Amino acid sequence: MDPVRRRHIPAPVSAFAAFFAIASSAMAQAWIPPRGFGSVSLSYQRISNTGHKRSNGFLVEAGQSLNMGLYLEAEYSLTDRLSLAAGLPYVFGKSTTVNPPPPPIPYFPWDQCHCWQSGWQDVGFTARYNLVHAANGAFSLTPSASVGVPSHNYEFRGESALGRHLKEVRIGVDAGQRLDVISPNLFVEGRYSYAFVERVIDIPNNRSNASVEGTYLLLKRKLAARGLASWQRTHGGLLFGSPPPASLQFPGEVNTPERLLEHDRLLRDNYFHAGGGLSYSFPRMDVFVSYIAFISGTDTHAGRALTLGVSWPFEFHGIHAR
Repeated sequence: MDPVRRRHIPAPVSAFAAFFAIASSAMAQAWIPPRGFGSVSLSYQRISNTGHKRSNGFLVEAGQSLNMGLYLEAEYSLTDRLSLAAGLPYVFGKSTTVNPPPPPIPYFPWDQCHCWQSGWQDVGFTARYNLVHAANGAFSLTPSASVGVPSHNYEFRGESALGRHLKEVRIGVDAGQRLDVISPNLFVEGRYSYAFVERVIDIPNNRSNASVEGTYLLLKRKLAARGLASWQRTHGGLLFGSPPPASLQFPGEVNTPERLLEHDRLLRDNYFHAGGGLSYSFPRMDVFVSYIAFISGTDTHAGRALTLGVSWPFEFHGIHAR
């Protein structure tokens, strides 16, 4: 199996405690492992939210929080083209804000105490189907479909919330190309996905995500160095800036008590993130690390994220589809 197929490096999708959700990016999603091959991965992620970006992009040094999560995922290829995956994160969050937020923003007791909140977040299921695969393995095109469902009725309000508690269905496509003209060890991949997100108080909140990444294999293809950039655009959502751009003041303003209570999970979260990572393939496991910086955005968090993990590849031919 090509080493690039074995390494999965989850990256954060949102600064809002969206730990490893079905929107998370992973390395080599354009390539499918051969039939009967799979992996089990355990990841740790730490997100430091250092403030909020207003609707006009200005940084407000308020609303700081620290989020951590453990994510267990299993993937298995039923055929040379079809793979299935399932995962569930356990997350921790606490507010680190020194001063109370200005009115009318709520200041909940679980944030005032600066204590840890923890629990299971959203269970995710993903199916990937390799539509196009070059004979020499240099190019691959793989559509995917994912479903995310809250694991239980957790709290979604405040800086220490475990997540957004919203169902969603995500349709995506990954394309990967080995750049043999430069080096057979150099890969580039791109991804686009569209998420259909559950509506709350009749506010549309679907989103688009796109990413691009480059990977170079070293040390007899055991070490992989990776750079990446990701982008998110929310189609709808609420604005909570001061002031928002005039052209966006209606209908997305947080101008009712109902919208105020729901704004944490319904913000028009747009961002650009960039970072890099390393992974190393041992005979029986892969280890990986990645760092992501939150470069810019509106109605989102400022901050950074660190991910560490290990993946155990396995081979099992007891079940398969024709």
